[in-house]
Amino acid sequence: MLHTRITSARSVCGDVALWGVLAAATGYGFWDAGSASLVLDLFLPLAVLVVAVPWSRRRPGAAVVLVNGLCVLGLADSATPGNAHVLSLVAVSCLLGARVAAAWRPLLVLAGCAAVDLATCAVLRTPPVWWFYAMTVLPAALLLPWLAGRHWRGRRELVREGWRLARSLEERQHLVAERARLTERADIAADMHDSLGHALSLVALRAGALELSPDLTDRDRADLAELRGTIADAVEQLRETVAVLHDPPGTDKDAGLPVNDTVEDLLSRAAASGVPVHWERRGAVPEMSPLVERGMYRVVQEALTNAVKHAPDCSIRVRITHEPDRTGVSVVNAAPSAGGPSHAGESLASGVGGRGLTGLRERVTVLGGSLRTGPDEGGFHVTAVLPHQATATARRGTPAPEPGSAPGTPVGTRGPALASESTPHPDPDTDTAPGTVVPESAKRLASVRSDARRRSAVALVAPVVAAVFFVPSAFYLAWQLTTSVLPPSRFEELTTGRPRAELAPLLPARAYPYPSDQARSASRPPGARCEFYRSGRDLLDEVDLYRLCWSGNTLLTKDIVPARRP
Repeated sequence: MLHTRITSARSVCGDVALWGVLAAATGYGFWDAGSASLVLDLFLPLAVLVVAVPWSRRRPGAAVVLVNGLCVLGLADSATPGNAHVLSLVAVSCLLGARVAAAWRPLLVLAGCAAVDLATCAVLRTPPVWWFYAMTVLPAALLLPWLAGRHWRGRRELVREGWRLARSLEERQHLVAERARLTERADIAADMHDSLGHALSLVALRAGALELSPDLTDRDRADLAELRGTIADAVEQLRETVAVLHDPPGTDKDAGLPVNDTVEDLLSRAAASGVPVHWERRGAVPEMSPLVERGMYRVVQEALTNAVKHAPDCSIRVRITHEPDRTGVSVVNAAPSAGGPSHAGESLASGVGGRGLTGLRERVTVLGGSLRTGPDEGGFHVTAVLPHQATATARRGTPAPEPGSAPGTPVGTRGPALASESTPHPDPDTDTAPGTVVPESAKRLASVRSDARRRSAVALVAPVVAAVFFVPSAFYLAWQLTTSVLPPSRFEELTTGRPRAELAPLLPARAYPYPSDQARSASRPPGARCEFYRSGRDLLDEVDLYRLCWSGNTLLTKDIVPARRP
């Protein structure tokens, strides 16, 4: 609300300042005219400006029409067509270009004003100087300031859009920082799910095994049952935490983290905890990147965790096969038996199910491998194939798979949002490859640039077009005025009663075609045909006219029609 009030106060102050400048110009024009009418030449223009200046904000086209009406009053003046209102016309035309984005409506307004000016000259039968003024000065005061205003508007929009893009880039930086923070939370969630879930599953298995020991008392069995309940609560809390921290699919988890444990250590701990696991390694151990080693570790860890959760008493077979360019990991567990403590183990770890295999598939596909899971001869198998040279693939950041894509399709190391931020976009002004996604900010900037270039082109072409239209007319008018001049010395040599053939060397090439109504209505000899000639070559001022009246080809009379001067 305060900003709106400040903007309104600035608008009012600007309108008052503009009215003051235009009113000062009007007052100077009235003072310079000397014998001008106080009402028509001072009070009426000031009142029109009081209305036109505020309208230049809400209805700039109407403001141009009002001020152009003041210029039309100058065309009706018998002394001179020029007045101080041309400055006001220049001002409101410039504001029209600066405040209206469209072009065709302002052009209609300007064309209508020019048509009114020419129609006024035609109706009033004004002298040639008035026509010249209406065909050159007034159109220039209408068109050129409007083009300047449009150019000014385009530059302002370009600067404003640049600052808007700068703010959006700053906001995007904050979003990138927030995205990095969320990625860290996702990494924590992955660690908690993969490591802590595995450890809790082993603890639950040991507690179930101790509970069946015949050497325990009833008190010990109650304590173990309470321990299993506590583990169940911990697993449930872990599930809720993972649900909060888990990142959407397509985000790389633990990329580049150091591998502090090996597959052998993992399997040894599982066997020491009572898990019936048997494993073997085939082929020479190749040199693998830390990412591949960590991926292989996670595959075995997740498969063991699922086997302990859902079939704690069943045997598990782990096989690692090294080939020249890839490594295969196979984990197969037998089908669980009905009843017994296996259901207890399944219920203890049921809270963390559902996310492990999905996250594992993401991890393997990031490394450029493939993962297959499913039932196998009454049990369940997890088989992964990992390439040895997967570091470069993981760093390239390939695009994330679309929903419903094949499991083996490589995905990027970052989510779709960050991938769009890190991918360089081509300049929207240049040709882009098919399917290239251009950000909305680049589209807006390209649109503003296009508008600015179009306005600049119009600002250059429109004066040329106007010159093509007005300059020939001006030259033709000047040619008519200069070729119909009869010098005073030759006028004195003309003698009445002589034939036209003898006087032809003294006469100009053509007669003056625009005599005033006063000159046309002057008395003439009956049946005579009169021609008018200008007495001087001044194009911007009224000069005396010479009238020659002919009877047939004989000069009857010659006289002087004085120019109308204030």
